[in-house]
Amino acid sequence: MENRKLDAIDLRILSELQADGRITNVELSRRAQITAPPCLRRMRALEKAGYVTGYHADLNAKALGFAAAGFVFVGLASQKDADLKHFEERVRSWPEVRECHMLSGEVDFLLKCVAADLSAFQNFITHVLTAEKNVASVKSSLVIHASKIEPGVPIVVPK
Repeated sequence: MENRKLDAIDLRILSELQADGRITNVELSRRAQITAPPCLRRMRALEKAGYVTGYHADLNAKALGFAAAGFVFVGLASQKDADLKHFEERVRSWPEVRECHMLSGEVDFLLKCVAADLSAFQNFITHVLTAEKNVASVKSSLVIHASKIEPGVPIVVPK
């Protein structure tokens, strides 16, 4: 990623893109308080510099048949670099796992998972995850409901 100083206009552009990745350049330029051509140039520069890593749609998991969500805390028997990388490769192949974070402390990994229902979630944990080589411990917590989902980072735009 380029080491680039972000000004207030860049921060406004990033804030608006984070809130709505489908915003038109004309509307983005209006909100960023600049004309459309320089706004598009800045947006492309921010993408090229690595500040914007992608765009996606927020989907309704329940409407798509994923009624269960949970967090799984995984401890490995070995934390050798090759074993950690092997586990991360395996995780990338499991569609139920939507996020994987390596942690410091008591637990090695935190997985955010989705499943059609509780039975499917349990099946994934007992037949896929715990069967994986090097997995020493697994603890899970089901999501009752999400009180806040705020993707991205808090961007403070100077006035």
